[in-house]
Amino acid sequence: MSRARIRDDVRSAIAVQAARLMAEDGIEDYGLAKRKAARQLGLPETGSLPNNAEIESALREYQGIYQADDQHRRISALREHALDQMRIFAAFNPHLTGPVLSGLAGPYAAIQLQLYTDDDKAVELFLIDRGIAYRVSQTRLFLSAEIRQVPVFSFSEDGLEVELVGLQTRDLRAPVRATPEGRVIERAKTAQVEALTQR
Repeated sequence: MSRARIRDDVRSAIAVQAARLMAEDGIEDYGLAKRKAARQLGLPETGSLPNNAEIESALREYQGIYQADDQHRRISALREHALDQMRIFAAFNPHLTGPVLSGLAGPYAAIQLQLYTDDDKAVELFLIDRGIAYRVSQTRLFLSAEIRQVPVFSFSEDGLEVELVGLQTRDLRAPVRATPEGRVIERAKTAQVEALTQR
């Protein structure tokens, strides 16, 4: 067997194990899932690790085989809840992103919304005015060629976690990535999410 074939088999095995960890244990961090999968398989945590797209493909396949009914119910419920939140934050042109949009959300997935405003404090003031207890953190995003630290407002609603990423209005025209080489983060407007819930 060729060295390339062995490397591909190792990547595939790690991707399948990482997908199982994400589906069953609710791990959402791709990097953590691949490192843990490699350890469980007795393989080095560097070298032939699969990329996120390979894990995502394995996760979709795993959920389709082992969790199809549960996954359909989970995604439907999460998208309905996301729509409720999008209507609440309608003034900020909300866009759904992440595993709820992709259909890969696990049991502990957060609803991730991107909000757009030219007033840096507007989202925070909106949360305060509505009496929503929230936490603030930051995440790094790559917008076109620009690296930016952006605020993330998190809160719990009906037992579900909601994460609001604060972006500027001009960012609607920019491709948004989590890493410089990563894929563009998919995002969907309210009307698109409404269409998804009617499938």
